[in-house]
Amino acid sequence: MNDFLNWAKAQLKVNPKLILVYCTVYFLWGLGMNWFGTQVEIARFTHWWQVITCYILYMVPISLLLRKQPFHVQYAYGLIAMCFLEFGGYALETSYAYPNNLLDQLFGERTFALGMALFFGLYFPAGNWAVAKIYRAIFRDG
Repeated sequence: MNDFLNWAKAQLKVNPKLILVYCTVYFLWGLGMNWFGTQVEIARFTHWWQVITCYILYMVPISLLLRKQPFHVQYAYGLIAMCFLEFGGYALETSYAYPNNLLDQLFGERTFALGMALFFGLYFPAGNWAVAKIYRAIFRDG
């Protein structure tokens, strides 16, 4: 257990500028996805500020932990993380899935949360890739 905690602490100890890029990218990404989900009536957060709790307080630390792992490892652990988030969001009704939405029509309503988790699990490798590119382009020291 100590090895894991030491590893996690090392992964989370990063330049504050990198955290700023993560928070900015994920916040804007979260706002955009919530807006898109609302516009096409797939799903949305119950409150706009859930973008902060989900994308910044939940997803950024997980992304930092996974950032040096290969794509398949990031996706696998990201999928697990998103399963808990999706399950909790719909079970606690802090996320709202529009009835008969496009995903329900394509795959069936009982597969909605699973489909969302499968999609959002890609956020971790995609987000880590995008943040690394943006960080290097802006600061050129990473």
